[in-house]
Amino acid sequence: MDANLLNLFWEGFKLDCFEVQPDHSLLIQLRPCPDYIPLCGGCSKPCYKVHDCRIRRVRERDLFDRKVWLDVPVRRLRCRHCGLALERIDWLSGRLHLTNAMRCWVETLSKILPIRHVSQLLGLHWHTVKNIDKQRLNRDVVPPNRSKLRRLIMDEFALHKGHRYAAVAICADTQQVLWIGEGRSREAIRPFFLWLGYACQNIEAVAMDMNTAFDLEVQKHCPKARIVYDLFHVIAKYGREVIDRVRVDQANQLRHDKSARRLVKRSRWLLLRNPENLAADQANKLDELLSANAPLTTVYILKAQLKELWYAPDENTARARWKCWLAMAEESGIHALQLFARRLGNYLEGIVSSASYRLSTSVLEGMNNKIKVVKRMAYGIWLPEQGLLLLED
Repeated sequence: MDANLLNLFWEGFKLDCFEVQPDHSLLIQLRPCPDYIPLCGGCSKPCYKVHDCRIRRVRERDLFDRKVWLDVPVRRLRCRHCGLALERIDWLSGRLHLTNAMRCWVETLSKILPIRHVSQLLGLHWHTVKNIDKQRLNRDVVPPNRSKLRRLIMDEFALHKGHRYAAVAICADTQQVLWIGEGRSREAIRPFFLWLGYACQNIEAVAMDMNTAFDLEVQKHCPKARIVYDLFHVIAKYGREVIDRVRVDQANQLRHDKSARRLVKRSRWLLLRNPENLAADQANKLDELLSANAPLTTVYILKAQLKELWYAPDENTARARWKCWLAMAEESGIHALQLFARRLGNYLEGIVSSASYRLSTSVLEGMNNKIKVVKRMAYGIWLPEQGLLLLED
């Protein structure tokens, strides 16, 4: 091993000797360079007077399959400004018995692996890895500037089976996660608005699904905010409450025609999927189904017409499209469609506002998937100002 090469890694020290330990790790003993003037750890000024010296064993980055340990002589200096002070060694990581190179390696692995796996891989204690990762988050995650928040996106995701949920709020402009809280009730999300404080007065629009708790809390705390309902959630609700209901009713009326009943029963995904996503054979089956069943044709066409509300160039056009769609729904004679249209009328303002604020929760849906992965890896999500929120039992 070239001693001159090793000396490049540890400023102010040079290789004295090394040996292979019984556990096959490598122990390297260093000694101070005679031509290097030590620096005071308090004021960072040169200091020639050495009070005493103690050997400190620290962990260096692994060399292939071998753990590497360093015996570093750390001196206490008699500084005329600070009194007794430890020598400043820039490549050591504070009070941790790790070099900066080893610390950076732990941070890199913690971004892609669970803490427990990093601990097992490197032979470090779990709490050591956890604290390093937490300090990295404190350093790298920039706290949001609440005074600049104008548009928000709020959504929920399932923690695990059993109807337990967590709510998420992000900035629509920077796509930065602002807050995560367990639950989706008004009481559960209220701490987010308390955290926003006076910044609530600046919020212009909030995109969400048709969650009444979110809606009511936004109206209470953000008087200037417009609610914007997400297209995907409304269409998904239409699929569950209208298309599925009509499909089941039509299948029940075809009990004596087994082939026709089978075609209707198996048509759920043909009716819910967008036409451009259908294969050629699926498109032919859909055409066959719609040509033979008028109620399914009606609800299928009105689903496409309903989407046009979100693509209106302005709010007046959106309101005109809504009146036209509502009239067609009422004239259809389909009870499930009529009931859905009447209920949807209560959410009209949140649909019309999408013409002024082009917001959707699609970005947050992708983040929710990533949050679930982080949750499974770390058994919790840590945010600087809100602390640690445990999302597991």
